[in-house]
Amino acid sequence: MDFIDLPSVSRATGKIRLPGSKSISNRFLLLAALAEGKTEIHDLLISDDTERMLEALQILGVEIKRKSGSNDFVVQGVAGTFPVKKADLFLGNAGTAFRPLTAALALSNGHYTLSGVPRMHERPIGDLVDALRALGAQINYLGNEGFPPLEIHPASLKDNAPIAVRGDASSQFLTALLMALPLARAGGSINVIGELISKPYIDITLKLMARFGVVVERGADDIDSSKEGWRHFRVPPNIRYQSPGVVHVEGDASSASYFLAAGALAGGPVRVEGVGRDSIQGDVRFADALIQMGAQVEFDASFEFGASWIELRGPIHGHLQAIDLDCNHIPDAAMTLAVMALFAEGTTTLRNIASWRVKETDRLHAMATELRKLGAEVEEGHDYLRITPPSAELIAKLAPNVAIDTYDDHRMAMCFSLVCLGGVPIRINDPKCVNKTYPNYFTDLQTLWSQ
Repeated sequence: MDFIDLPSVSRATGKIRLPGSKSISNRFLLLAALAEGKTEIHDLLISDDTERMLEALQILGVEIKRKSGSNDFVVQGVAGTFPVKKADLFLGNAGTAFRPLTAALALSNGHYTLSGVPRMHERPIGDLVDALRALGAQINYLGNEGFPPLEIHPASLKDNAPIAVRGDASSQFLTALLMALPLARAGGSINVIGELISKPYIDITLKLMARFGVVVERGADDIDSSKEGWRHFRVPPNIRYQSPGVVHVEGDASSASYFLAAGALAGGPVRVEGVGRDSIQGDVRFADALIQMGAQVEFDASFEFGASWIELRGPIHGHLQAIDLDCNHIPDAAMTLAVMALFAEGTTTLRNIASWRVKETDRLHAMATELRKLGAEVEEGHDYLRITPPSAELIAKLAPNVAIDTYDDHRMAMCFSLVCLGGVPIRINDPKCVNKTYPNYFTDLQTLWSQ
């Protein structure tokens, strides 16, 4: 098996320019494809997930050109549904491509099949399919009920049909419905059943849709009627996406978490550029969790695009401290906290992370398994992890003989790479899995101790 050995590191310092956000990149690509007009997308993330979306859109008849020598793309929108009405699409393990495309294609009056890698066929999609069927979509399962692969037939749309979707499985289901509904002339309303997880990702969706001219109406909060809530959403009828002309992709706040953690664990200062306090990504709040752990955090206040930064240093006195945190607002970045818990004083509890179980792997189980290899005591619940770190002597003894398995999950590889910044060497198996979102991750990480 391919692996990378990372050395024991006592100090990390430097600057990292972040790659583009995966969540924003794939949303921009789909919105630009469906819009009327031409859109220039600057600083698009180039990774496995975005390549699957780019390939799919081009197969569906969208004209996309990459500007030479850059990560800037020009997308000629199709002003509605896709012109190609029959296609077979392979989408790898890209949830940010598979779920929104399922919804958009269900309303595109064509015949399509969508498939992915074996793990994608284990990731549930039944809640999204049920909601689309209520709208009149014709979708069949080609394998296990409730899971990809899917076959989509032309829909017989029902005007003003009530749509409901569970909010506690994946925010991508609601995102997919919201982004697709402008394709239905009658628009539509969506009711969320239960608690909506990962609200910041829905906020990204709403803000990006507004950039393309579709403002989603939100119902009042169930407790405070003066506030917009998270249970009722309405897409107005007879509305079409309009290109804003030029859009820019923020740096990836989830990827920022690894380098911010590096500064907290190994002294710093480490500065990440391309994302700041004003980011529309919820994972920027990872920095608040580091403040709770005792790290020193500084933000640039600039609102000029691309100029924002966050800088991290270790705690002024002593060690990082354990925290007890509801992680609903930072589900991806919370994985980084799980590894940081190895080097914090006390027992760390990460709550409200049930969505980890339906990601690229069952991240709750995978994280617990690999942390135990390093001597941690881990309690794995349905939607939480409780981590008591090993002694410094125990982890120093175990780590040189441990190989971390990554389960074909980019975030497992990136999270556990941080172990070396706790002053012990570590081996990471299958490091190329980071290509999903950050192909240059290990090269960038190593600059922090080789400058």
